[in-house]
Amino acid sequence: MHVAVVGAGTMGTGIAHVCAAAGHEVSVRDLEPNLVMDAIDTISTRLGTSADRGELSQREVDEALDALDGTTGLSSAVAGADLVIEAIPEDLDAKREVFADVEDHVGEDAVIATTTSSLSVSAIAAGLKDPERAVGLHFFEPPNGMALVEVALADQTSDETAAFAEEFVDELGKTPVVVTDTAGFASSRLELALAVEAMRLVEQDVASVSDVDAAMELGHDHPVGPLELTDRVGLDVRLDVLEHLHDELGDRFEPPAILREKVENGNTGKKVGRGFYVWEGGDPTDVADDEDYDIEDVI
Repeated sequence: MHVAVVGAGTMGTGIAHVCAAAGHEVSVRDLEPNLVMDAIDTISTRLGTSADRGELSQREVDEALDALDGTTGLSSAVAGADLVIEAIPEDLDAKREVFADVEDHVGEDAVIATTTSSLSVSAIAAGLKDPERAVGLHFFEPPNGMALVEVALADQTSDETAAFAEEFVDELGKTPVVVTDTAGFASSRLELALAVEAMRLVEQDVASVSDVDAAMELGHDHPVGPLELTDRVGLDVRLDVLEHLHDELGDRFEPPAILREKVENGNTGKKVGRGFYVWEGGDPTDVADDEDYDIEDVI
């Protein structure tokens, strides 16, 4: 299968890696050449690591690399694609524009998926001439380490498209969970409810950042604590999603003050090296010292 991933950020790169490792022909597209090159380099490194660990054979890695391509051109990226996965930031108008542009360059049988975790898939699909081909594929960070993919069905999604999406996820070696198109779907609402409470515990000096994460990792067998996960996803991304859910679902999703302050100060997580943790070499090395944060200033 030819899979095109539009958007070479953290999530897009991770999805492209998972698809390449599963043996698909993969095209990665972004507007910025450096992002495309970084994505290809990252995927190549990760595939090599999989070979070192015995998860893939060297032949499988070589074949995946031969079938991996990066470009800044949309038409060349999606030409002949069976599935196009949009992985750009959470902006409804931008996603609808990408969907419409993609539809102009793919065959009539191609499925077009969005990775949104909070926006309406139905609203994104509404810009298509054939919205029945649209579906949500909500991967989790990091895509290669998480077994779940949420398949979000738009109001317009056909039964054929839904079946295709479920089969695709299953062939990636992941478990598809099918949900209707509601704000935050199921997983984001559950995850963000936990993340919001974790932030408030730190905000109110109930427990430290590391202790909050340890409580969920050791006490509830979570692979990553909610605050480290927030850093990995991006605090700015978390804030955007929470603001949307707050508008749609009410005060239980009101963004905590500590989150707003960190984003205002540019401390948006792993991608900048500082969020709830300090990051070096792709790993959290220490809890961030929030001496620039004063809860009294933002309440």
